[in-house]
Amino acid sequence: MAAVDPDFKTSFCLDSYYVSDELGFILPEPLVELPPYYQPWMDVAVRVPDLVQSHELRSHIYKMPLLSSEFLQKHRELRLAHLALSVMTMGYVWQEGEKGTVEILPRNLAVPYWEVSQRLGFPPIFTHADGVLANWKKKDPQGPFDMENLELLVSLPGGDSVRGFFMVTLLVELAAVPALRSIPTVINGVRCGETEAVARALEVISQSIQDMTDTLKLMQVHVEPSVFYGIMRIYLSGWKDNSSMPKGLIYEGVQAEPMEFSGGSAAQSSLLHCFDELLGVKHEEKSGAFLTRMRNYMPPAHKKLIQDISLQPSLRSFVQQQANEQLNQAFHLCVTKLLALRNYHINVVSRFITVPAARARQIRNQSQDLQCETISRAPIALEERGTGGSGIMIFLKTVRDKTKDAFLLEKSKDVNSETAQQFNNST
Repeated sequence: MAAVDPDFKTSFCLDSYYVSDELGFILPEPLVELPPYYQPWMDVAVRVPDLVQSHELRSHIYKMPLLSSEFLQKHRELRLAHLALSVMTMGYVWQEGEKGTVEILPRNLAVPYWEVSQRLGFPPIFTHADGVLANWKKKDPQGPFDMENLELLVSLPGGDSVRGFFMVTLLVELAAVPALRSIPTVINGVRCGETEAVARALEVISQSIQDMTDTLKLMQVHVEPSVFYGIMRIYLSGWKDNSSMPKGLIYEGVQAEPMEFSGGSAAQSSLLHCFDELLGVKHEEKSGAFLTRMRNYMPPAHKKLIQDISLQPSLRSFVQQQANEQLNQAFHLCVTKLLALRNYHINVVSRFITVPAARARQIRNQSQDLQCETISRAPIALEERGTGGSGIMIFLKTVRDKTKDAFLLEKSKDVNSETAQQFNNST
């Protein structure tokens, strides 16, 4: 965080950033239906996986009426509309795989999609805010917020693995809520010199980040790597930095020139951006530029929160100046847990992308009878890249390594052996 004038007149709080006390960045109680006028959208959106499989989605979208977005009045209506239009768009573009892409999104989809996106401050493409934050409902409204009681509003091709991927990611967001609630305590404590309050809040953040890592481990239980890599992943891909769509996509009725947008990415979650700004993690130019660009795919209020955290007095400098052992340890633990989370994310990416990609390459070099394997259907253009367009493993390891630089000087050589072993296992 950058140093600013310490004469703050008001306490830092989350009230103006649309952060839920109970759910954090997750959209509380998403709508499950749009007003009746928009039923043609919902009729198609809920059937996207089946219509893609039967190669009929594009023909159904051609038949949709051109609807005005003016009757969408409330934020939750706009979020559900964006989700529905996003799922239809991804299915439309990728229905025939990487060799059967399109150059134009038809007017009856493109125009309202653009209008809804402009009103929300989102890009007109499927984002983390769509597929994760606004794409859930409880089977039993009074029941727990867990895997057994959650289901998607709309889906993409990939069956149960799609549900598993989005629901586990949603639960990772939920695990971060105590950390989000503690950020104002840290900021206000630094402003006022309240060492003990800052230390206690950092301990809460550390535990919350640990809970995020533990929750992410559910991905191995609920998502099949071959299905994620071979079927699902292309539907998260965008038309920026993607050789399958080198010209981008024309949104008919919006503008004549094609536009480029990145696909859904974990980098579009506001969580790690907040933690990086709070703890003073500085990324190198290339990876930092990608992460900054991903903020344009977040709800504007969440992007504003990240920016405002970056303008607060430096927590890292405060810890160094106080020379308090409890505070030092609490800060060190936070960085350690963030490092471990990023390290585990590398392991997840290896399991779900790197290993299947190697298998897919092997299949292509062998006999044709192996082509029935699911992973052989994966797009070649994505083998070395993330759905957001980044060179994924190089990017993740660079981000992980820059996180280590946030350790205080006296702690930088004292990363505990468990974390160091995790580094070795992932490289």
